[in-house]
Amino acid sequence: MKILLLGKSGQVGFELKRALSPLGQIAAPNRQELDLSDSDAVSDFVNKTKPNVIVNAAAWTNVDAAETEKELAYKLNAELPRLLANCAKAVGSKLVHYSSDYVYPGTGTQAWSEESETNPLNYYGMTKHDGDQTIVDSGSDYLIFRTSWVYSARRNNFMKTMLRLAESKKELSIINDQVGSPTTARLIAQTTVLALRSNLQAGVYNLAAKGHISWYQFAKAIFNQVEVLNFNSSIERMNAIPTEDYPTPAKRPLNSRMNTSKLESALDITLPSWKDELSDTLEEYLERK
Repeated sequence: MKILLLGKSGQVGFELKRALSPLGQIAAPNRQELDLSDSDAVSDFVNKTKPNVIVNAAAWTNVDAAETEKELAYKLNAELPRLLANCAKAVGSKLVHYSSDYVYPGTGTQAWSEESETNPLNYYGMTKHDGDQTIVDSGSDYLIFRTSWVYSARRNNFMKTMLRLAESKKELSIINDQVGSPTTARLIAQTTVLALRSNLQAGVYNLAAKGHISWYQFAKAIFNQVEVLNFNSSIERMNAIPTEDYPTPAKRPLNSRMNTSKLESALDITLPSWKDELSDTLEEYLERK
């Protein structure tokens, strides 16, 4: 199998490069080797390499900056997926793309299914929604995995931010009314490999760890677990606050719960809990540190 992996330097991309390697030959160009904002260059690269699978882990992920850097965010999150879908169809490739819980309205308490209404709250969510729709409309062979609250032992994410702050801060205030499923980049990559090995039917699938918690509860779990691992934390007090007490340029969803039964049924698996995934990821991070 010939695989074209885009976005190898990101959290998900790094894990994908490791997880996909047993499946075959991987071409994973960096930014110097392939400018993803250059449509002609991307098309030429796909036509030249003729991969069996295109795995697109490249994305604009700065939610707040998307409110002002709209052109760049849209180019990466909507226009690039459309281009890749068309390229995949032209050369007979399967396209694997990663989307977000931000495509959903973010209201209520019910877990979102793949058939739920899509009505993004912010510009980032809109770009991800438009990217999904262009792939679905392209007629290509595709897999779209919508995931949430992604983190890993590498790059910038909530877990690493909490640990960094814990080295110098005595008190933290964490949002307690946004609920979702912390999901590791490793789980996303491993599930992608399983989907490719199983020849998963084309479509949109929610992919997230089992269980739902708030950011405040997630932070507490992080600190409880690293205490056992002898991490030197300065935190003495944590305050649970509502979203309205921490304003951001982009509006955030209060409900990021994801129903993953479609994916689990199709692959005959049970996705692991966020607790188990957190434990493994913390150990990896502290070992590297």
